[in-house]
Amino acid sequence: MSQSKVTKDTFVRPLTEDRFVQGVRDCVPTLLGYFSIGMAAGVVQKTAGLSLMDITMLCLILYAGSAQFIAVGMITASSSITAIMITVFFVNLRYLLLSAALSPYFKHLTPFRNLLVGSLVTDETFGVAINKAIHTHRLSEKWMHGLNLTAYISWWVANMTGAYVGQWIEDPETFGLDFALAGMFIGILAVSVISRKRIRTDVAVGLIALFVGVSGTFLLSTSLSVIAATLVASTLGVVMERWK
Repeated sequence: MSQSKVTKDTFVRPLTEDRFVQGVRDCVPTLLGYFSIGMAAGVVQKTAGLSLMDITMLCLILYAGSAQFIAVGMITASSSITAIMITVFFVNLRYLLLSAALSPYFKHLTPFRNLLVGSLVTDETFGVAINKAIHTHRLSEKWMHGLNLTAYISWWVANMTGAYVGQWIEDPETFGLDFALAGMFIGILAVSVISRKRIRTDVAVGLIALFVGVSGTFLLSTSLSVIAATLVASTLGVVMERWK
């Protein structure tokens, strides 16, 4: 093989993997989850009495499935705006951890460009990105935008479709739609654990998170207990990985 061929292969492959289009392609496997959960969210929001414009604003501004489910539940229960905002803030606080985990790969960007990357990170796009980072040890800005924007648009389309269908559904719980979000997280966790092939470590971290999360509810609110469990379990998980 000539030197020019080696040089060409060396430089072409990283550029291909880092393209915007490749980010779109890498998001495709998650779209089924987005559409199923998004449609469920749309149905629940519509049956709660929200208009299409309300649902659109929730999708495009809040853009968080778990927070949207919780916000709609609290709106239905006539909770105050302050209570809804505080609850959503704590529920979405986990994105601070997700963004912090990805930030080392974007240190070279300006704060504004980092904001554009981090503002659309979701649980699913984080899962795809961190798996890519584990195998390639790098993430590109264009690839991340392709991944994030595909997820963002898909989520809105799914919510609107669910809202349209929701006008014929009176009780979403009859179809188990209220469990859709929890089911999605279980699926993401199972795929991640299987692909890592570190069952013992992952099970140990899961048990630690469960213990801290459950015991924390005796002292803290449920949301704070989840955050505490995440911090403690993830920290101990890193320690166990490096200790090996």
